[in-house]
Amino acid sequence: MSIRVIAGSLKRRLLKTPAGLATRPTSGRVREALFSILGPLDGARVLDLYAGSGALGIEAISRGAEHATFVECERSALACIRENIEALALAAQTSVLPVRVESASSKLLAGETRFDLVFCDPPWKDGARAALALGTLGPVLSATARVLLEHPARQRPAVEGFTLTDERSWGDTGLSIFDRASLV
Repeated sequence: MSIRVIAGSLKRRLLKTPAGLATRPTSGRVREALFSILGPLDGARVLDLYAGSGALGIEAISRGAEHATFVECERSALACIRENIEALALAAQTSVLPVRVESASSKLLAGETRFDLVFCDPPWKDGARAALALGTLGPVLSATARVLLEHPARQRPAVEGFTLTDERSWGDTGLSIFDRASLV
């Protein structure tokens, strides 16, 4: 299966997605809506957790983000991310961490990058664990970082250390946006 980049410099380019039920790609409708909410991404440094195909991070680069780091541990998803990066010639603007999200903060702390935007689209059964993992990322985030957490629409997740600033839903997909700026 494949999906397309919605807008920006890579508009209409195809992205491969992993086969099977291990990943659930964010629908085009939800991606379009969430990027409309975000507005300009010029120069942003993006962290894409539970990256799947890498569609959210790649869409961010297409819309002006400077760099995207993809965190994924599932082999078929990693293969898709790497194929998409190669097909779109994005190697210089991306990095891939092949680890579990819960292990990512220690690897990310080793670098000097501070992320402005975090996409977190975990398997819905792992939502609570993902929210806990997000709470450990404070040291790798910029002072004005935003976190977008995708989840079942009926859930109301909380992320320690962040303030919920917006909630949206489309069918059974929910999106919670958390802001760090009000805590600094």
